Amino acid sequence: YFGKVGMRNFHLIKHGKVIPAVNVDKLWSLVSEQTRQYYKEHTDKAPVIDVLKVGFMKVTGKGTLPEQPVIVKARYFTKEAEVKIKEAGGVCVLCA
Repeated sequence: YFGKVGMRNFHLIKHGKVIPAVNVDKLWSLVSEQTRQYYKEHTDKAPVIDVLKVGFMKVTGKGTLPEQPVIVKARYFTKEAEVKIKEAGGVCVLCA
């Protein structure tokens, strides 16, 4: 088949809409086990897990979280993830 086919996209950005995601049950694997044990004993403070620094943008709601408060910073949250983090006593912080 010869000739021109289809439309042209002048400034094509490949992978422009790819959003790397992490599940709720994998959030605690982003920090060390020592950090988790420390904040388990010191319940007056909560650890901050910055998902963007690890390379993820979105937090999805698959899995369960332990009953331990955590502050999660991400660009996008699904509704299920937001509910699960708040049920555990945590906070969702949106970062641009």
